Amino acid sequence: MAELTEVLETAALAGHILLENGAEISRVEDIMARIASHFGVDSGNFFVLSNGIFTTGRSGKLPKAGGQASSYANVEFIPIRGIQLCKVAAVNRLSYDIAADRVSLEQARQRLTAIREMRPKPIWEQLAGSAFGAAGFCAVFGGGFLDCAAAFVVGLLLNGFVLGVSGRYLSKIVGGICNALLATLLCIVFYRIGFGNSLSNIIIGAIMPLIPGVPFVNGVRDLANGDYIAGLTRLTDAMLGFLCIALGVSLSFLLDGAVFSGVIDLQGVRISPETAPLAWQALAAFIGTAAFAILFGVDREHYLACGVIGALGWIAYLLLVRYAGATPPVATLAAAVIVCVLSRGVAVPYKCPSTVFLLCGIFPLVPGAGLFWFTYYLMSNQFDLSGPTGFMAVKVAVAIVLGIILAMELPQRLFSRKR
Repeated sequence: MAELTEVLETAALAGHILLENGAEISRVEDIMARIASHFGVDSGNFFVLSNGIFTTGRSGKLPKAGGQASSYANVEFIPIRGIQLCKVAAVNRLSYDIAADRVSLEQARQRLTAIREMRPKPIWEQLAGSAFGAAGFCAVFGGGFLDCAAAFVVGLLLNGFVLGVSGRYLSKIVGGICNALLATLLCIVFYRIGFGNSLSNIIIGAIMPLIPGVPFVNGVRDLANGDYIAGLTRLTDAMLGFLCIALGVSLSFLLDGAVFSGVIDLQGVRISPETAPLAWQALAAFIGTAAFAILFGVDREHYLACGVIGALGWIAYLLLVRYAGATPPVATLAAAVIVCVLSRGVAVPYKCPSTVFLLCGIFPLVPGAGLFWFTYYLMSNQFDLSGPTGFMAVKVAVAIVLGIILAMELPQRLFSRKR
């Protein structure tokens, strides 16, 4: 029983690390089963939810201790925490080393303990990721150079607040609202003192680091894999994140309106000619996506691939919209397929989960601008504009869902080196 327990505890530890750091349910179950099976637990059963793991098993080829029961059961609650995709990649590599019989059970346990204790990115790197991410996506959604500079400063200050205050002392809901409130208020202040020309683009860039893209994408993948409970739970978590952002943005405009006797009048989407050319858009998408790779704790060796995938997906979207006359949902669907296919293809030579590249590369397509304009129109009582804007944002989100599902249906042998 001692060895049986050690095997399943090792598998459960691997699952715990994966689940709390952003892995999809199917990957968690697959790696846990791979570890248990290799070390002799032929009938290990793992039931994984978005925040819990049920582990059971009985010994197969393991020797039974005299008179002891040869079964095991354990239930573990795993709260949703910050995303560190480097840990997901490390556990994934370890599982293949175990399957290749290069790691003993004791060595696997030691490596998992070391992975779990890996420190997050340095604070300066996280601050840089938020700042460059905000500036990059400000340009992606139409901001000029001065707007990008303002978004850069707001992103820097916002991440400092997240690391020092909201992430430590506030609940998830209150922290989400306060993060969006602070970001929007800073954008409004900068706009009123002349630091920036387009308030809407500054805000959109500044709030992009707050967008709950990880639970959204993983929820979609879980649903596609038939994990309906976990998928709906993660999508609910994502929707809650979007709601917190909307509330924070709304409160900021209401506070500013109370001070200056009226809500700032925004005249709709503005595209700066400074950053509109495709070359600038590609660079902005690359910087923004690579910055999000930092925020998600991706290994540094993967920053370049993440940035390139995000830039190629965004350029594909722009080409379809500008030159092929495609609607935003159709262009988003095609671009999402491209991002997902590229992520699966790059994952093979890097020996890294495709999730790492997909979660970062899909961000330029996330309807952050639609969320902002829907919130602004709703808050400013422009209901004739809020409805169509919100519906368009929903259609774009659905297009991302369909694109990911379609690309994930392609057989893995198309991407594997072993045909």
